[in-house]
Amino acid sequence: MKSDGYIAVALATSPQGVQGELRCQLLTDFPERFNYTKRMFAGDEYREVLVERARLHRGGVVLKLAGVNDRDAAALMVGSLFYVPETEAVRLPPGTFFWHQIIGLRVQTQDGQDIGHVVEILATGSNDVYIVDAGGREILIPATKEVVLSIDTQQGIMIVEIMEGLL
Repeated sequence: MKSDGYIAVALATSPQGVQGELRCQLLTDFPERFNYTKRMFAGDEYREVLVERARLHRGGVVLKLAGVNDRDAAALMVGSLFYVPETEAVRLPPGTFFWHQIIGLRVQTQDGQDIGHVVEILATGSNDVYIVDAGGREILIPATKEVVLSIDTQQGIMIVEIMEGLL
């Protein structure tokens, strides 16, 4: 995910049929957004694409984009990431964050001890796990209220309560 004003919501994986549709992997927790998203931006250059229609299908989304009218044109789009502007992101409840807002945060203990930076997030069944680079060593921090005490995206800091055995 990029954090330069855009959020990735889908990845084109294959053509669907012969009329220019694209099968895409969902990169959003809010697939219902495709019921109303009419404009996205494709690739690293953020080229505007217009969505003619979208439907959820087998855990993904099938998109028909304006100007992509046959299977060959759709095949050229395979591998493209589709983004929406952050300003059009689904509004999250207070105290919840997008992954791109968490990755890169400096992690500290309550007493100000620097632990490292969040470099990756693992989605598990019960809660996410933040992977923190602690000077070349990885530390796994469960994303629970008991461990993550506060997150300040403006300051770029996550404050944690280190439980015995985490360090």
